[in-house]
Amino acid sequence: MTRKRVSFNQIVYKSAKMEQIIRTAQRIANSDMLVLITGEDGTGKETLAQAIHYASDRSAGRFVSVNCAALPDALLETELFGHEKGAFTGAVYSRKGKFEQAQGGSLFLDEIGEMSPTTQAKLLRVLEEDVAERIGGGEPIPVDVRIITASNQNLLQEVKEGRFRQDLYYRLKEVHLDITSLRERKDDIPVLVDHFIRIYNKQYHKNITGISDAALQFLMRHDWPGNVRELHHVIKCAVLMNDSQDMIWLEHIPLDIHLAESARKNEDSSETKADELLEILSLDEAEKRHILRILEFTRFNKSQAANILKISRPTLDRKIEKYQLHNIKVQEKMNA
Repeated sequence: MTRKRVSFNQIVYKSAKMEQIIRTAQRIANSDMLVLITGEDGTGKETLAQAIHYASDRSAGRFVSVNCAALPDALLETELFGHEKGAFTGAVYSRKGKFEQAQGGSLFLDEIGEMSPTTQAKLLRVLEEDVAERIGGGEPIPVDVRIITASNQNLLQEVKEGRFRQDLYYRLKEVHLDITSLRERKDDIPVLVDHFIRIYNKQYHKNITGISDAALQFLMRHDWPGNVRELHHVIKCAVLMNDSQDMIWLEHIPLDIHLAESARKNEDSSETKADELLEILSLDEAEKRHILRILEFTRFNKSQAANILKISRPTLDRKIEKYQLHNIKVQEKMNA
């Protein structure tokens, strides 16, 4: 299968933090400097690695990716270095490893912190001598490969605790790019949402024009433990489930995000001072906020809201008037 080319222009961001990362990556792309990319799961480490590869003179070569955490150590060693026929039980033919497959291109080693000490030593030899050796083979094979590595761990801490080789760590981080989590660069959320809407409008033949202010603010409050990958899946689901063909509303945001937000609010409220709690949980304020949330969830469909609240439509109208919630609906339309 042909891998889709990724360019720096395809990486969507607005924040100054990502701007600095991208600029550094662009400066060093057309070199053979080793790059270590760190960051939480879902921040886009492999995407950045691909952009570096395809902006370099090695772009005509292959971009080969290996997840070091996905394979047991013995299999990882075979995956990287290959093996000769008869090297072990089941080795009925010779096989090239990823170093050989990536000749003239780039090899991306994801979750490098999961690599065993034995394999770390063999990787260090490749970096120092530019040769690899198949399992069961005695002939060193010259390799011409740029190594890009990634980890969601604090590798320096792993070094201090004796789980990762110090010499290998400093060899790999000739350039260190640390991708900030999405919760620390929330300026990127609106542009990412628009980007993902365009992608899935095309894929699912939709015509979603944007996202409501209430829904966007809801997303801005979320902590995004899964980072950009999580946001990507949320917008994909929201577009797919939207039959109205206009905007993404609160009702289109997957339930698990609503539940996570509710859990966060409950946790935050438990740490609030007692006098603040009394103000927040006054009967009128609690009722107002609950009714507003239901109205936003139903896109101000009063019949649906009254049904969820288990009250009559006239009763709902009186409460909307009492709390002046109709003004919020007018403002929502003006901002849409």
